[in-house]
Amino acid sequence: MPTPLRVGTRSSPLALAQTDSIVTLLTHHDPNLDIEIIPVSTTGDQDRDSPLQALGRGAFVKEIEHALLNHKIDIAVHSAKDLAPDNTDNLSLVTAGEREDPRDVLVSSDGSNLSELMPGARLGTSSLRRLVQVKELRPDLIVQPIRGNVGTRLQKVQGPDYDAVILAAAGLKRLGQLDVVSEFFDPSKFTSDVGQGTLVVQHRSADSQLGSSLASITHAATSAAFRAERTFLAAIGGGCSSPVAAYAHIDGDHLRMSAMAGLPDGSQVFRTTCEGNFSSPETAGQLLGNKLLSTGAKEFLGG
Repeated sequence: MPTPLRVGTRSSPLALAQTDSIVTLLTHHDPNLDIEIIPVSTTGDQDRDSPLQALGRGAFVKEIEHALLNHKIDIAVHSAKDLAPDNTDNLSLVTAGEREDPRDVLVSSDGSNLSELMPGARLGTSSLRRLVQVKELRPDLIVQPIRGNVGTRLQKVQGPDYDAVILAAAGLKRLGQLDVVSEFFDPSKFTSDVGQGTLVVQHRSADSQLGSSLASITHAATSAAFRAERTFLAAIGGGCSSPVAAYAHIDGDHLRMSAMAGLPDGSQVFRTTCEGNFSSPETAGQLLGNKLLSTGAKEFLGG
């Protein structure tokens, strides 16, 4: 490992908490490791007004990747769901640690769950994936865009403009704020984003020795699920603007996957599932992508 090991990350409280968890893993394996945290401002952090779908996947990692390629940092820590669909040339990814809770959660101002919200209640999310699934379950709700870090969005729930928001359980847990959750959604029915709850460490591919050292903090089941979900994304055309999602669950030697795609207005939702083997996650991801395209989703996914 370089000394000090320069770790790049976003500067939000959640990103720093995620990075701290990776630092803990690294120092557990090498107590003498000297680490320097280097916050990097990204396009997604700077642009707080544009819809997330307009920014595209990768908006929260591009500048960090540039810093890595330009040798300003040695490794980067990302939330896996922030990654662009295609791997960046000359950079490699390693899953880090065990996947945190992948579920989406509802946080409401009065503790109501989704079915209990009043008709016309205002629910905040900037995720098309979440919007589609909310509209499938509660078409009578008003879904409004919301931006900002976790703390900002939680504050807005207590204000006059929102009755509830949807967030990731993983982020709330890492920030020690799970007590605000009104409802946890079943990921087989309210499908999580690709990579949700998973942290990855990115390094320059040429730094093979560093890559080998990072292998010590990987978790086999997390890695398999991540590879399956990323393969699914590539199979259906990861750059598409339509809301898509996939969740892989490892149970012993078995890998079970569920996927969702929908029209942005929530008028149509397609779902499918598949089973595979823990040892061949890419095969399961490709199968799931093919099955989703065969449901009719191909017409708007462009697969």
